[in-house]
Amino acid sequence: MKARTLRRHFRESAKSLSRNGWMTFASVSAVTVTLILVGVFFVIMMNLNRVATTIEEDVEIRVHIDLTANQQQRDLLRKEIENIPEVKGVQFSSKKQELQHLIDSMGEEGKAYKLFEQDNPLNDVFIVKTKNPTDTIKVAKQIEKFQYADKVKYGQGKVENIFKSIKVSRNVGLVLIIGLLFTAMFLISNTIKITIIARKNEIEIMRLVGATNAFIRWPFFLEGLWLGLLGSIIPIALVSTAYYYAYGYLQPRLEGNFIQILDYSPFVYQVAFLLVVMGALIGIWGSLMSVRKFLKV
Repeated sequence: MKARTLRRHFRESAKSLSRNGWMTFASVSAVTVTLILVGVFFVIMMNLNRVATTIEEDVEIRVHIDLTANQQQRDLLRKEIENIPEVKGVQFSSKKQELQHLIDSMGEEGKAYKLFEQDNPLNDVFIVKTKNPTDTIKVAKQIEKFQYADKVKYGQGKVENIFKSIKVSRNVGLVLIIGLLFTAMFLISNTIKITIIARKNEIEIMRLVGATNAFIRWPFFLEGLWLGLLGSIIPIALVSTAYYYAYGYLQPRLEGNFIQILDYSPFVYQVAFLLVVMGALIGIWGSLMSVRKFLKV
């Protein structure tokens, strides 16, 4: 395409937006409202996913080594665990460390357990992490069969419910986001279609004088792009501002907690980029789908 023709398409698309002021406002408003909903929901879902990932990463298998096992037998058990394909890493925690951990976790009440420092009844422990947290249950059941594994603990009963809840929340979130996007495309397509119907005579005249379908489409393509970009400005500003204050309020209160939200930067810039791309694609798609019916031979 020649540069002069491209400049003409840009000029015509800009003129069209100004000539059809109310329809432009309606289209931009439809994009804006939809992207605000998508942006807010996306921010919530991404932070919920962050929390879910943190919970998954905290899931571990604690293998209590048989009290009668000697060093060679402990090494054999460790090697058997490390040979499981799903295992990411194995960390050893001595019974002395386990007792100290118990004392620290109990606070003031834990001081009573110091009596056991000379005659420690606890087991040495292997702390096992899996490559995929959902493999925890499968790996734990395998380890239970090993000879020198006295007890295998992984939060049985609770872990299954956690994984199930996380899976359901992620699936529901994905379905809702997809649903919002399709709703947006439908609404914007219909809004833009009204604008194009009002200009069907203009399209027919262009076809009668020999204009190609591509030549006719380009101004509408660019018009949809501008509508999408304009519609993304307010959602970006609102979502960025809202998350700035939400982050400033929540972050200090979550300090030291295992639940953490995504850092303001670069997350907000990623959301802004996503909204710009989504707005542009939705606007282009809506315009092209609407003008297509008028270009059929």
